[in-house]
Amino acid sequence: MAETKDVFGQEPHPVEDDLYKEPTRKRRKSDRDQRFRAFPSMEQSALKEYEKLESRTRRVLSNTYQKLIQSVFLDDSIPNGVKYLINRLLALIEKPTVDPIYIGLFGSTGAGKSSLINAIIQQAMFLPVSGESICTSCIVQVSSGCCVQYEAKIHLLSDQEWREELKNLTKLLHRTEELGREEADAWNRDEAVEEATWKLQMIYGNGAESKNYEELLRAKPKRKIPTSRVITLKAEEAEELSIKLDPYIRTQRRDWDGEAAEMHIWPLIKHVEVTLPKSDLIPEGVVLVDIPGTGDFNSKRDEMWKKTIDKCSVIWVISDIERVSGGRAYEDLLNESIKACQRGFCREVALVVTKTDKLHLPEYLRERKAGNQAIQSQREAVLERNEMIKLQRTRILKEKLKRKLPADFKVLEASDLVYTVSAQEYWQQALLTEEETEIPKLREYIRKRLLDKKRRTVTKYVTEAFGLLLLTDSFNSTQNLPNEHLHMSVLRRFAEEKVELLEKAIAQCFACMEQPLQEGVRTARTSYRCILRSCLVRSKGNQGFHQTLKAVCLKNGIYASRTLARIDLNEALTQPIYDQIDPVFGSIFRTGKPTGSALMPHIDAFKHSLQEKMTEIGIRSGWKYDSCKKNFLIQEISAILGGLEDHILRRKRRIYESLTASVQSDLKLCYEEAAQITGKKACERMKDAIRRGVDRQVAEGMFERAQERMQHQFQQLKTGIVEKVKGSIATMLALASSQGDGLYKELADVRSEYKDMEKLHRSLREVAENARLRKGMQEFLLRASPSKAGPPGTSL
Repeated sequence: MAETKDVFGQEPHPVEDDLYKEPTRKRRKSDRDQRFRAFPSMEQSALKEYEKLESRTRRVLSNTYQKLIQSVFLDDSIPNGVKYLINRLLALIEKPTVDPIYIGLFGSTGAGKSSLINAIIQQAMFLPVSGESICTSCIVQVSSGCCVQYEAKIHLLSDQEWREELKNLTKLLHRTEELGREEADAWNRDEAVEEATWKLQMIYGNGAESKNYEELLRAKPKRKIPTSRVITLKAEEAEELSIKLDPYIRTQRRDWDGEAAEMHIWPLIKHVEVTLPKSDLIPEGVVLVDIPGTGDFNSKRDEMWKKTIDKCSVIWVISDIERVSGGRAYEDLLNESIKACQRGFCREVALVVTKTDKLHLPEYLRERKAGNQAIQSQREAVLERNEMIKLQRTRILKEKLKRKLPADFKVLEASDLVYTVSAQEYWQQALLTEEETEIPKLREYIRKRLLDKKRRTVTKYVTEAFGLLLLTDSFNSTQNLPNEHLHMSVLRRFAEEKVELLEKAIAQCFACMEQPLQEGVRTARTSYRCILRSCLVRSKGNQGFHQTLKAVCLKNGIYASRTLARIDLNEALTQPIYDQIDPVFGSIFRTGKPTGSALMPHIDAFKHSLQEKMTEIGIRSGWKYDSCKKNFLIQEISAILGGLEDHILRRKRRIYESLTASVQSDLKLCYEEAAQITGKKACERMKDAIRRGVDRQVAEGMFERAQERMQHQFQQLKTGIVEKVKGSIATMLALASSQGDGLYKELADVRSEYKDMEKLHRSLREVAENARLRKGMQEFLLRASPSKAGPPGTSL
């Protein structure tokens, strides 16, 4: 019998360890009802139906599991087929209800991310806000749960992670010679020097910047650091928790004279998780993530920054109304979000324009092109301007997305790509109504996303559970069909042939990358000097750039700070290759109709061909149309191949980033050499060292190696998919073979559980139909309701 690894190549729960494990207890009904408080009544009804379906399915699975455990309790040995079944049952019973939906709010300093989150959760000053400077200093995740209090968990860098950063900070501040007045002034004005000095002073006090690494290791921090590296705060009210949390996540001014002990550990904070009690506005299962726009100098925080972006299924690029029309920061954020669609789990990107109540009416009227109607109030001007911004930015954003993503990518079909919001007006409503601030629209979007995911997850869960009950019921079947072994052999040979065809189809998909990769490499070879020059030249020359460049080299070509734009030499050098491969790469990992370059549709086609063959063989072999064996095979192949998508999504990030990882690896010695340079004109000498190193590596085939490494990653993915499919199909067919193979034994009677599961499976269609009827009714009521007037005092 083939090994019973799951589709990801992981071993199932060892039967010896988990065979008699009690399944996790289900959530109490009152708790379940509280989870839906954020939804209107019609959506609550749909969610409760899906929740009830899932709960009853778990109960049927638990009953089946307990019966199987009792039937093998005294056995000295358990057949492999039974082990497989028990492990699958336990895994499905304990499977999470719905993985959280991460919505990333991605914006630069002062864009209004925290203000927007505060408005969405209906807590005006919960996260620190300020129009003048950076406020939120780290990644902050906000969600709601079943806790009765407001709670925050502040996660700190581990001792090893802080030692790594401490070593880099002291290297950055180390001077081996005396500088002249002009050079000393430039040094002190260097952003990287200021940042490093501030961090050390916050942890160890004034004068820490002049100490070396070994001295600081022996120094005592200004505040005791918890050994758990987690600080937990709790409060009965939101305002109380906000006051406690503020010093930890607010970035204070560098000339601030306060002595709050909490501020002394700011450089150690990795990220913060905030959990609200049951919320009427943000449903459980949604996580709003405040993501700083540039990453971090610390390797661990910077890695978390990228991983957080990549795990978001939705990214809102946040830009205030005064910056949305241009600027490098906005473009960088948008490009990073599009890359998240390529390498991560992101499927939807939208632009959220904040502070849209801001408008200088005389200036707007002077610049406004003549329209059909005269503007007679500030409110009319704001609404007109916001609508114009929506139209303009939607067109520009769609054009940019089309250049980078495949034509049928889901985000291109979105009805709303741009939102114009005002957190201030949401609270004051002096100019705009609550609906016109579009905060309710964002909440509605969040609810719909969660409702849709719940529907898809429960449908998949009930279907997979039904397949398991089909298998369980078939274990006790005594029917011995004629020529069954012959029919199973035919199915096995057919599957082997289809796997070979699938392998060829995958190879053809990945071969589509070869030409754009080659073109990208040619472009990169001819343009790298120009790219490098633009990265290393500053408008003020080398003034204030010396140690920033050293920081770039210390971090192998990457420097991220809270105030400057992110510097990534490796990414910049490989950008010409990404410009060529992005549309094709996106096409490979898209879903939709089978094409030469799309991967998942070929896997779906493989699944359907197997299912059709199973049906054909079932009819010829005497299986009834609804027989357990035929249905088990069809359901099991769906479960096996359905799980491949998550595996592929996890691997595609490594593939996509292999180009920059390859270049970074090849330039590592070059960066290390440049980081050691000190003395007079060190900045220019560092630039020369980087230029020489890049020239040398390009001449030795740096870009060609990057291409080969990406192609090797694709080859590894193809091999992994084929091996997993072969192993899983072999396991499935072995389980479906007759009792004569010695895989089974007579088990407890589970016919009643099978019938219950069959009813639940049939009821999926009824629940879906009810949801469609409710949606139609809701849309009718919305169309029939009168439009709301403006706030008081805004009439003509």
